[in-house]
Amino acid sequence: MIKLEMLRVFCAVAEAGRLADAARQLGRTPSAVSMGLMQFQELLGRPLFESDRKSRLTPFGHQVLRLAKDQLRSFDVTVQSIQRLASAPSGVLKVAAVPSVAAGVFPRLVQSMEAAFPGLNLELRDSDTPRVIDALTSGWADIGIASAQQPINGVEATELFSDPYGLVMAEDHPLAQGQGPVGLDEVFQSGFVRNQLCDQITLGAFQERLGPISLTVSNLQSLLSMLVSGPWVSVLPPSVLPLAGGRLVFRDIEGLTDQRRVMLLRRKEVAFPDIVETACREITNIWAKP
Repeated sequence: MIKLEMLRVFCAVAEAGRLADAARQLGRTPSAVSMGLMQFQELLGRPLFESDRKSRLTPFGHQVLRLAKDQLRSFDVTVQSIQRLASAPSGVLKVAAVPSVAAGVFPRLVQSMEAAFPGLNLELRDSDTPRVIDALTSGWADIGIASAQQPINGVEATELFSDPYGLVMAEDHPLAQGQGPVGLDEVFQSGFVRNQLCDQITLGAFQERLGPISLTVSNLQSLLSMLVSGPWVSVLPPSVLPLAGGRLVFRDIEGLTDQRRVMLLRRKEVAFPDIVETACREITNIWAKP
C-alpha cells in the first residue's frame, strides 16, 4: 500500500536532487530517506530515477511526481482546514470570487460578518472562474462567486446578477470616440486581446473571428493594465471598469446580445451552515444595494 510518507519522501528527493539534502529538509537521516524511497520504488515496480544519484527522474518518475505533489498539497490543505476549525470556536467562513465582484463585495462582507460573528475566522480569495470552482469542489471554499455555466456537484447556484458584454478600451483609443454599437470588423482590426470570458459568447460571427486571435491574457488585472496603457481592446462586462479607475471606455458590439451571468455558489455541506446562510444573504444584499 502506498503511504503518504512515501510520497513526501519521494517529492523531497526529486526536488532536492540529493538524498542528504532531502533528509535535511525532512528532518530525517539519509539512510531512513533512502529506505523509504527504496520501498516506494519496489512497491511501484518501476524506477523513478535514471540513476542512483537521484538527480534525474525517469519519464515515469515525472508523472508520479506531479500526482504526488497534487496529493500532498490536498492533504496539507485539509490539515490546515482542520487546524483552523479547531482554533476558531466562533466559526470559519471561506469565500472565493472573481476579481470584478470581489473588489466590490469583500470589504462590506468583512464588516458585516465580523459584526454578526465576533471572532469569526474569515478567509477570502479572488481568482478566475475555473479556480473558484476548484476551490468549491475541493472543499476549500464554502461560497463562490463566479461566471459558472454548468451545474456543479454538491453546490447550489443562484444568479446574483447579469451584465452585457461589450468592447472595452482606453479613453484615448480611436474606437472610444465613436457613438453607437461597434461593428465586428472594427472590433477585430484593433489589437484584440482574448480573455476567458470570450469563450462564453455564443454569437457565431464573433467566434469565427475569435479563432485566429493568438494573444490571450487570463489575469484580469494584467488585462486591464494592458488596455489602459496600450492600443489593445477586449470584450468584458461594464462591471469591471471601476477596477481600472475610470480610465476605460465601454461600447456595445453590434449583434452581441450575450450577457455574463454571475452566480452565487454555495456548498451544500458546510461546517457552519448558519454562517454561510448569513454570508449568502449579505452578499445578495450588497450587490442589490451597491
